[in-house]
Amino acid sequence: MPSGNAVVARNVRILREQRGLSLAELARQAGLAKQTLSKLEQGTGNPTVDTLFSIAGALGVPVTRLVAEREQVMTVQRADAVVWQEHAGYESRSLDHIYGSGVIENYLLRIGVGHGGSSGRSEAHPVGTLEHLYVISGRVRVGPVDSPVELAAGDFVRYPGDRPHLYESLDEESLVHVVVSVPRVQPGTGGNGAAGSHRR
Repeated sequence: MPSGNAVVARNVRILREQRGLSLAELARQAGLAKQTLSKLEQGTGNPTVDTLFSIAGALGVPVTRLVAEREQVMTVQRADAVVWQEHAGYESRSLDHIYGSGVIENYLLRIGVGHGGSSGRSEAHPVGTLEHLYVISGRVRVGPVDSPVELAAGDFVRYPGDRPHLYESLDEESLVHVVVSVPRVQPGTGGNGAAGSHRR
């Protein structure tokens, strides 16, 4: 398991690159010396809590995004535990937030025997990709191949899309809505992002 410094180093670097920021620009926005940020990204720095909050503020993310293991990115909302917020004339349910810039792709996926089998597998997308999946109907098993989760209609999950992942229907057919957030494409890396694997 990576050390705390290694986790912070990786997360800061990924988030900075997603936003197309240089080391110097992020350091300026966070009010830090460039050398301080450079050491942090190399895993040799020992950031204070104030430093982490400054960097998180400059990146526009909660400080927990800097210190969490990538495996901890998976988040599940169960339909029976959701609290709906009341407004004038309607109610809303917050599913998730997406930070940074890049490509946001929306899909409806039908998973089941009438669509090439009851399951499918997608290879890893670019580093930093997240998938946000809401079950409209049916029951599914989805997520990273080494740690999938079972969901029913009304459930929501967010998981890292930069690892091989699967979509499996536990009913004859299931319908899910998927939002894929692909980080900013770097020059020379192409531009397909996550699109190619879903459009089989």
